Amino acid sequence: MHEESKGRRREANVRGSARRELVQAVAAAPPRPFAAQVASLVGDRLAFLRGFLAHPEQVGSVVPSSAFLERRLVRTAEVERAHAVVELGPGTGGTTRALLAAMRPDARLLAIELSPEFYARLRAGIDDPRLIVQLGSAEQLPELLARWRLPAPEAVLSGIPFSTMPTETAERIAAAIAACLAPGGRFVAYQVRARVADYMRPRLGAPQIAWEWINVPPLRVYRWVKPATQ
Repeated sequence: MHEESKGRRREANVRGSARRELVQAVAAAPPRPFAAQVASLVGDRLAFLRGFLAHPEQVGSVVPSSAFLERRLVRTAEVERAHAVVELGPGTGGTTRALLAAMRPDARLLAIELSPEFYARLRAGIDDPRLIVQLGSAEQLPELLARWRLPAPEAVLSGIPFSTMPTETAERIAAAIAACLAPGGRFVAYQVRARVADYMRPRLGAPQIAWEWINVPPLRVYRWVKPATQ
């Protein structure tokens, strides 16, 4: 009975946190009719859940990132300083919007999304001339930067789950990120598990690590800075 009671409390805490995130996200959204805001946010959460259930190895969570996590990612990547930003696995676009809100007027954001459903929602839901939404894999990062004639990014952010993808795929993505990142650039990964560090440490050294607890689930936030000279 004690374990059942603890389980019910945990479930209630998760539901309560999700409700608080919904209220915070609505409050932070651009002015629109309240019903439209709620419909869009609920739609994003349902799309995220469908994506997780269909491809749990590709989607890192059952719900989008919290506003607290989004703000931490923006600060950690120092997005306001970057001329070129890359987001790997933007999902339904919550983090994408936070990045755009912090970016320079002349900066560009390349968002690479593997899910066709998430890609379609991003294309339809965000209208910003600085944003390039690309359907594809993070493994294609060098090719996609060249296709869109973008310079080496000073900030790369990733929510894709390194812990659930095949080792060969994770190694190729890690190598692409390290190779493409500008000298002095920041790579920021937000993850449930610590596997990303195994792939990145041989390439970019030991990371800085922080936790964002106000998120479902709580996540580790890793930061690497590429040496100015190698």
